[in-house]
Amino acid sequence: MNVAFDTLLPHWTAIEPVLSIRNEPEYDRALTRLDQLLDEVGNDERHPLYNLMDTLGSLVHSYEEEFVTLPESSGIDALRFLIEEHGLSQSGLPEIGSQGVVSEILGGKRELNVRQIRGLAARFGVSPAVFF
Repeated sequence: MNVAFDTLLPHWTAIEPVLSIRNEPEYDRALTRLDQLLDEVGNDERHPLYNLMDTLGSLVHSYEEEFVTLPESSGIDALRFLIEEHGLSQSGLPEIGSQGVVSEILGGKRELNVRQIRGLAARFGVSPAVFF
């Protein structure tokens, strides 16, 4: 072996579990680590762990592209999720309209219009594409 590998080898035992995602338990651990890194590092590109966070994010993305299948969902499914996550009632969505209008949309009798989608996207801080 050369000097670089000789120097790296003792550290690899500690680093390898952080950078290996070969199965679902390792994927779950990687997501937990990535969340912790995001909390610690944020957007600070000068943080000493920024490159680790970036690398782990790329590895997670690669694993997800190959092995994780997201269920099909609609804009209404996203709206239901956001309502539940934020502890809202149907009457608590003035961006859509009255409780009756919200009920019709959630029941599939009406569709969200562009004004409603823009209002919901702004309120929840998500892309308008979430509701299409």
